[in-house]
Amino acid sequence: MKKKRLLLFILTCLFFVNGMKDINAQTSTSFIEIKGKILDDASNDALIFADIIIKDTNISTITNSDGEFALKIPDSLAAKSVTFSHLGYQKKEMKISELNTNTKIKLLPAITELNIVEIKTFKDAETLLRETLKNRSNAYNNDNALMTAFYRETIKKRRKNASLSEAVVQIHKQPYSNFKNDAIELIKSRKSTDYTRLDTLAVKLQGGPFSNLYTDIIKYPEYIFTDEAIALYEFRFGESTQINNKPVYVINFNQKPGIIEPLYYGKLYIDSETLALTNAVFRLNVENKELSSEMYIRKKPRKVDVYPTEATYRVNYRTQNGKWHYAYSNILLTFKVNWKGKLFNSVYTLNSEMAITDWRINNPKLVKNKENMLKPTTILADETSGFKDPAFWGEYNIIEPEKSIEAAIEKIKKQLKRT
Repeated sequence: MKKKRLLLFILTCLFFVNGMKDINAQTSTSFIEIKGKILDDASNDALIFADIIIKDTNISTITNSDGEFALKIPDSLAAKSVTFSHLGYQKKEMKISELNTNTKIKLLPAITELNIVEIKTFKDAETLLRETLKNRSNAYNNDNALMTAFYRETIKKRRKNASLSEAVVQIHKQPYSNFKNDAIELIKSRKSTDYTRLDTLAVKLQGGPFSNLYTDIIKYPEYIFTDEAIALYEFRFGESTQINNKPVYVINFNQKPGIIEPLYYGKLYIDSETLALTNAVFRLNVENKELSSEMYIRKKPRKVDVYPTEATYRVNYRTQNGKWHYAYSNILLTFKVNWKGKLFNSVYTLNSEMAITDWRINNPKLVKNKENMLKPTTILADETSGFKDPAFWGEYNIIEPEKSIEAAIEKIKKQLKRT
């Protein structure tokens, strides 16, 4: 079966060193910044990928892997409220005036059992998935939308950061009712790379923000759930849950026994009222090293064997004015790199995430800046030449960096001072 793939990777040699700039960000005085951490009320565990949204607006962000967030709010919205939500938890709302730069928000788990009769509305889980894919014109935004998004990608060699790239982009999002591809416009970007940690080998993410955009299963079902591909999976109902205090179907899926080709497995979360996909978490089956390697590696040095050991994807959707839209995606990939003749191998982890931080209905005749439009084959790292215009980043919502990334940035700054 010939299928499109979510990601392609290129391995290539590097022969240059990047000059890096200072990265101190300046926050505009016309903005209020709130910071905090979202926790499980009972266990105090950090809640990852929780949504933080200014009520009655399209301004939002998401928690990082430590459950932390930062949200910049225009002064004109100071009287508004902020909602905090997470899959499987009750939504919480607080006034902006109640929040500060070290707020801890605790969410209560939501216990919901869908009525057996409701589940029997669908013959089986596969039927529900097919109805969800057919329902995209009704449940999802059917207007042209101009989305502001923050994108970050990191490369680690074992546990140490080797490359950090960030960008603010604008997504020219096509209506879900048509089959036109979305476009991405690069607004600003910055990066730092420690090439000594990459040895002479760099793993480059081809596509950058497009890779994350293509995880939008509803807009791009051809990357995972074509009519041909659906027949190769087994689908079954899982234990139901809640999102935004509404019941959600859970579908577990896995490739059928006897299928040799690497396929995906995971969970789909479908709103029981609108039949919209609200979240999806899935992995690639990488048991077959040779076939899974062919999916990602297009070019590499002859003396190197490269294969993935992990490939995890997540996509979240949000609802506004009764319509759902793409909100966030995260891709985590781990590769083993074996040089022939060398005793030890190298392990590279690549993580990319993109979050919609604001959006508006767009005039379809709006002229795009063609010079800044990215191609699906664009490698973001090649588009960025260092940390620039630090004041610019102060006015944009970004995903709060993990502690490990913050530590890497601080180390880079110290190295700059010494040199």
